[in-house]
Amino acid sequence: MDGPRLRLTGTGEGLSIRVMTVLSGADSPQKVMQAVHSFFPEANVEAMPEEPAFGSAIDELWSFDGLSMQTFLAALHEQRILDTALDFMSRNIVEDRTEFTLSRQAAVVEKVSFPIPGKEPVGGVITVQLQGSGLKEWLEAATWHNGRAQVPRTINDERSMLDDGEASTWH
Repeated sequence: MDGPRLRLTGTGEGLSIRVMTVLSGADSPQKVMQAVHSFFPEANVEAMPEEPAFGSAIDELWSFDGLSMQTFLAALHEQRILDTALDFMSRNIVEDRTEFTLSRQAAVVEKVSFPIPGKEPVGGVITVQLQGSGLKEWLEAATWHNGRAQVPRTINDERSMLDDGEASTWH
């Protein structure tokens, strides 16, 4: 392929994007927003809650619609975890909808970390829901890299990671 590769963003590409996170207990709203902004910088809340104090736990759901995937997808490319991302982002795909989670603790330092299935990491998660016609093809294109010219990958192929998050063995 000649020239720079087109990078997808999800904006204007027929996708509905929702990003959510739950603040609970002693979660710092400032730190949680920092984590969300690492990958979704245009996310905003109308009124930032006060930092929790002893005896007054926080309990709030933040939900953001119509965000761009540009910063998140750029992080996947920079961190060179595109095959892992394809597997995790598509593991819960049903027709034209998928949902996956990201570790907030890792996001604070701008690292993408997909939590082990069935386990919630310390620091909570950011949940991303994607919906749209042709979602499978979009996910494959958004996570494409030059190595796939030699070792093609598709959603749920024989090279996909196992259900428990372990790598599959292939030759």
